[in-house]
Amino acid sequence: MTYHLPAGKARGGPYTVDVTPGSAGWAFAGLRVLELPPGGTHTFDTGDSEWIVVPLSGGCTVAAADDFGQDTFDLTGRPDVFSGVSDFAYLPRDARATVASAAGGRFALTGARCTRRLPARYGPASEVPVELRGTGTCSRQVNNFGAAGVFECDKLIAVEVITPGGNWSSFPPHKHDEHRPGEESVLEEIYYFEFAGHDGVPGLGYQRVSPSGPGRDTDVLAEVRDGDVVLIPDGWHGPSMATPGHHMYYLNVMAGPEAERAWLICDHPDHAWIRDTWPDQPVDPRLPLYTAPERTR
Repeated sequence: MTYHLPAGKARGGPYTVDVTPGSAGWAFAGLRVLELPPGGTHTFDTGDSEWIVVPLSGGCTVAAADDFGQDTFDLTGRPDVFSGVSDFAYLPRDARATVASAAGGRFALTGARCTRRLPARYGPASEVPVELRGTGTCSRQVNNFGAAGVFECDKLIAVEVITPGGNWSSFPPHKHDEHRPGEESVLEEIYYFEFAGHDGVPGLGYQRVSPSGPGRDTDVLAEVRDGDVVLIPDGWHGPSMATPGHHMYYLNVMAGPEAERAWLICDHPDHAWIRDTWPDQPVDPRLPLYTAPERTR
């Protein structure tokens, strides 16, 4: 199994990225990235999965139709992932969905196989919690738009992480590949990367995944660039390293078999001590890159 998919390697049909549970070799998590030209439209069936559509660049209209009726949501979006929080739309399973963009853009479809059918909904950017995690060179920003406990889904968990140039995120390395009630949950995970360029030079970073035990032997040390994907069925994942001068963005998509939808992790025992150093250091002053917009009345 190839766990690092460079840009273009996961292309399928109309999608620049098309990771399905079948192509990933697992049971739940999926990710599509859709690029639309000005005036472009794309229609698809949600099938047995729930989806959150989140603009990476540009805005769009998202419609979902099924036996219960039709819902339409206008997503303002954003110029790019380094300029602001985006609004988003939730699409239920067993529906027919259409994404249309007057000006064109790039849109992530984060998905998970599920059993419950929840209603289609709009997620405003103003209600996305923006979290600063870690301090010092471990400082990063997390946009928790689809986090457990923030936005209701059946199986899907999705968040965005922004790591300033020169910093490490997903550190200490952690895992979520064993069922240990109250301590660790089983979650498949997808990382999708984008980078801020500098004077026309594209950015890059590095991603590490290491085996966490017998039968859990995922092993990745990859140079990652714009549009790359890393699949994490199991194992210690981290660090995610941003090269100096280039901010790193990744979109995390997670889902698994647990009855409770929760992100419960276990830190690598060799590196867990790093958390104890965080209270003694300031958060990177470059963060937050931005905050959620204020709610409109």
